[in-house]
Amino acid sequence: QNFFFQASNPGQFENDSDVLWQRGHVPETIVYHGRVGINTDAPDEALVVCGNAKVMGRVMHPSDSRAKQNIQEVDTNEQLRRITQMRLVEYDYKPEFASVMGIKNT
Repeated sequence: QNFFFQASNPGQFENDSDVLWQRGHVPETIVYHGRVGINTDAPDEALVVCGNAKVMGRVMHPSDSRAKQNIQEVDTNEQLRRITQMRLVEYDYKPEFASVMGIKNT
């Protein structure tokens, strides 16, 4: 299913009586204030995609090394000290989450 938004007011897009899509402050951007669902009418996060998603570029995450600089090794004694302070846990996924996510081994 394809969606088309027609701009009639500068900076805004019409899709229904509640205009939530807006042009972003940065050129070539669109902003939506709320949750977006693709193949779902009940998104429970900022973006929920029910189906496959194809990414032709990069997916950036704050833990991605491409977002960091000045990466340096920590000396061995400091590494061991930090490891002994870590909290290690084991867990099972909740059945309702595993079912929705298609996880068989919980």
